[in-house]
Amino acid sequence: MVGFLEWLAVTPGSIALRESHYFFLVVLTVHVLTLFVFAGMAAIIDLRLTGLMMREVPASELVSRLVPWAAGGLCVMLVSGSLLFYSSPADRYGNLFFRAKLVLLVLAGLNVLLFHKTTYTRVAEWDLDRVPPYGARLAGGVGLMLWIGIIVIGRMMAYEDYWFDS
Repeated sequence: MVGFLEWLAVTPGSIALRESHYFFLVVLTVHVLTLFVFAGMAAIIDLRLTGLMMREVPASELVSRLVPWAAGGLCVMLVSGSLLFYSSPADRYGNLFFRAKLVLLVLAGLNVLLFHKTTYTRVAEWDLDRVPPYGARLAGGVGLMLWIGIIVIGRMMAYEDYWFDS
């Protein structure tokens, strides 16, 4: 794996991205701005699922209106995040915080998948309830915690040397 990442790091695209201060900064800015879009939409959905916000709005209506925005933000975030990884693949892969972020991203995806395959299939039964069922509240709370963790750990990636400098 490391050999592949070292090869990837010396490809013309990786070098150009890494050495182009402006393009790299544009990609980083796009990544952060779409994080705001995605995390904002996800937080509103999760807060509704926990029953802490927008209790009078049917959960299905909120989900149907915000998921397209969240999905768009997620898609752009994945592309920009992949480009950030591509700019320095071996360094990113070796970063403990990067690895932790990937684990949390997988867990967040599993949380959404599990929620949509279980509790959300019965949304018609609890859609208008001010306090959703336990499964929805659990998924919303776990989602909030995971996204807070992803954002914090993502920010810490840039400071790995600070935390682990001996």
